[in-house]
Amino acid sequence: MTDAANDIAGLSFEEALKQLETIVRELEQGNVPLERSIDMYERGDALRKHCDTLLKSAEAKVEKIQLGQNGEASGTEALDPQ
Repeated sequence: MTDAANDIAGLSFEEALKQLETIVRELEQGNVPLERSIDMYERGDALRKHCDTLLKSAEAKVEKIQLGQNGEASGTEALDPQ
């Protein structure tokens, strides 16, 4: 993995989303040089994929919540996000 991919893999959902929002805002302003825009777009795409993976993992965990006899959540089953 590249340093950028390692950097992104270690981010929480909130951190990755904040970086992605910053990239989108800068690109929308339209005053970024072309080469930098391409780099930013590539990082933004990697951040989007990371956020999507984290969201899918969280959704799967929510679906695995087991309800106890009294109707309350009794626990979750951990899932491998891969």
